[in-house]
Amino acid sequence: MKHEKSQSCAEKLFSSSLEKTFRQAMTPFEEFVHAEASSGLLLMACTVAALVIANTGLYSTYDAILQTKITIGGGDFVISHSLHHWINDGLMALFFFTVGLEIKREILVGELADRRQAILPIAAALGGMIIPALLYVIINGNSDTINGWGVPMATDIAFAMGVLALLGKRVPRALIGFLLALAIVDDLGAVLVIAAFYTEQINTTALIFAGGALIMLILSNMAGIRHPLPYIVFGILLWLGMLKSGVHATLAGVITALTVPANSYCEALPFVQRMRKLTTQFEDLHEHQKHIMENGRQQKILQSMENFVHKMESPLQRMEHNLHIWVSFLVIPIFALANAGIPIDLSTLGVTMLHPVTLGIILGLIGGKLIGISLFSWLVIKMGWSRLPQGVTMAQIASVALLAGIGFTMSIFIAGLAFDNAQYLLNAKIGILAASLVAGIVGYIALLLSTDKA
Repeated sequence: MKHEKSQSCAEKLFSSSLEKTFRQAMTPFEEFVHAEASSGLLLMACTVAALVIANTGLYSTYDAILQTKITIGGGDFVISHSLHHWINDGLMALFFFTVGLEIKREILVGELADRRQAILPIAAALGGMIIPALLYVIINGNSDTINGWGVPMATDIAFAMGVLALLGKRVPRALIGFLLALAIVDDLGAVLVIAAFYTEQINTTALIFAGGALIMLILSNMAGIRHPLPYIVFGILLWLGMLKSGVHATLAGVITALTVPANSYCEALPFVQRMRKLTTQFEDLHEHQKHIMENGRQQKILQSMENFVHKMESPLQRMEHNLHIWVSFLVIPIFALANAGIPIDLSTLGVTMLHPVTLGIILGLIGGKLIGISLFSWLVIKMGWSRLPQGVTMAQIASVALLAGIGFTMSIFIAGLAFDNAQYLLNAKIGILAASLVAGIVGYIALLLSTDKA
């Protein structure tokens, strides 16, 4: 009866539709999906909260807080920026670090590890970057707004996964995998675009300093150092060097992540044998009704187990697992609160929506993503270079292409780099929010119609 009661209590913990959908999330893939879906819903709430604040009497306080200067350092080395700048250049470095870990994992063992399997999401992501950028360029021509071409290239995976979570088990696992792989390639593309096209004037001395930090990161990897401390220290030094160099500092996060070791220290069979032996010893030392803190030998065995788990688990896997929750539920929501607070003047909204920046971003994110992802996916399948994932249809690929039009986080981030003009940046943010809203609603309806009821 006691066991049945505990099961009943456990069932109650998973009463929400989101938890029911992902309560079997035991693998790294499923844990990733669960975190992204949950954080996507939190992200939606933070976006709405920021919009409400920005369009009420609280806006002046909100803006004053974001413009508060924060200074670190002393003497000849001083960094002084607004809170808003620290969030976008500092806190977001953690987001980019996590993105880098995800990219490396996917290339080594994930959806991008098998070349033939990877061709489809890679081609889809390329189409979803090229066509939106082209549409933006066509609309903006040779005007001073042309620099925003990178804005509609991005996909916000957290928002997209939040929409997928609302559909529950209707969505095939293979389709979720396709969207995740597409979004990770998309993130990699966005990182390369930022590095190549949104870099300020280069400070050579600072860049050399950053290069020295990178060399130390590579040497740490080659030396087989598995403790996170050297990667944290040299990663921060790399970030500082890039912050002063003119290359966008958040890229230091991705570069640092790519140097984190992804190998296990021991083989699976010896690990299993050793853990089985330790488990037996732990069981033999069990004393009824005695707290484990009173049993020193059992504590030593537990410590040995923990050490062996760390040897078996790769540093990349451990860092990604530990950081993902903080990035998903703290960093990205704070970014949304700091960047989605857009004062909207309803009397001029019609003019704003028809502005080339706004229009280019909306058409790029909605039409560009739909055409680019669907067309490039169809082409590689038609040419025989890849095939549809099992149980997935082209209609579902097109539906996911609509969801990929939710740009938000990365789009807003790139917009901040692309536009110095405050009005252009405001137009860009309105375009991103409008396109993301439409893409989310239409993508949801399209997936609802193209998937079977569970």
